[in-house]
Parts: sequence; structure tokens; C-alpha cells
Amino acid sequence: MKSDIILCGVGGQGILTIATIIGEAAMAEGLYLKQAEVHGMSQRGGDVHSMLRLSSEPIASDLVSRGTADAIISMEPMEALRYLPYLSADGWVITSSAPFVNIPNYPDLEEVRGCLARLPHAVVLDIEHLAKENAVPRSSNVILLGAAQEAIGIDYAKLESAVRRVFERKGDAVVNANIKALTIGKEAAL
Repeated sequence: MKSDIILCGVGGQGILTIATIIGEAAMAEGLYLKQAEVHGMSQRGGDVHSMLRLSSEPIASDLVSRGTADAIISMEPMEALRYLPYLSADGWVITSSAPFVNIPNYPDLEEVRGCLARLPHAVVLDIEHLAKENAVPRSSNVILLGAAQEAIGIDYAKLESAVRRVFERKGDAVVNANIKALTIGKEAAL
């Protein structure tokens, strides 16, 4: 098993939480894991990304090379497009459809959506709407993770267990909300 993943978005959207959950699940599956992240700009609105490399064999580098990512998981549609040069020919983009307009020259949203629609393997979801509609408004990032489960190649039960471990210190209500969010994402991606 090998999976190279790029997680991206802007500060405050929960990118590093997704990375933590995937890392927990990967370790539970006995996989090797390397992670590189940029979160110095993680104040609200700054670019945040994390590169995760998972494998059943030892991994030499923590950086995903251009053209090799199996999945780009993005909390923001323009950020997904920023990392397209890293996507492999048969890779997947799983992204939120809702923009986080944090710059004055944000591209035309219809152009962004058009670029995403032309990709051979893309899941584009309004995760904010799904989160609010299902009474888990603080768990949109976990909805996105659920939608990406197949693309990253980790067993759903392992991701669910990782969600429990990551959020257990916050109490049962938070754990249950995030398990619900994970399920919503998985079902929405089908």
C-alpha cells in the first residue's frame, strides 16, 4: 500500500486535524507515515498545507513529488487548484465547493468550478452546507475526510477509531458529532 496525500486550505479550517486523524488511522493499520506541513501562516486566512506519505514499506522522504499525489484533499476550491501540479494522472481531488475569499484578486468562482469539473477524478461538496444541515457545524473538515476515505485507501473503521482517539478528550458529544460527520462525508461521496 502506498498513498501520497496533500491536504490544503486556509488557517482555521482544520487541515492539521485531518492530518492528525489520518496519521492515527495509518499507525493503527501498521503503516509507515511521513508528514511535512506548513502552518506558519495558520492565522485565519493564511495558506496551510500538509503532505502525508503512507506506505506499507519504509518511506525515505516526507515530501510528495510533483505528479505523484494520489489525493488532494482541500477545504477550499482555489487551494485545490494550487496543488494540481502534484496530482498524479489517476489521482483524486476531494474539495469543498465553498470559497474562502481571503485575497482581493480571488479568481472568478465559475472559472475555479470549471477547472474542477474538468478533472477526471474529483469530488466537490458543499461541506459547510452539509455540516449545518446535519447539526455538526464545527465538523465540516471531518465531512471532507469522510468523502476522501476511498481515495486515501485507509479502512473506514480505522478512520472512525482515529476520530474517537483524536477527539476523546473533548467529550462524547464532540466525538459523536465527528463520527456523524465522517459518515456524512462518506455517504455524500458515493
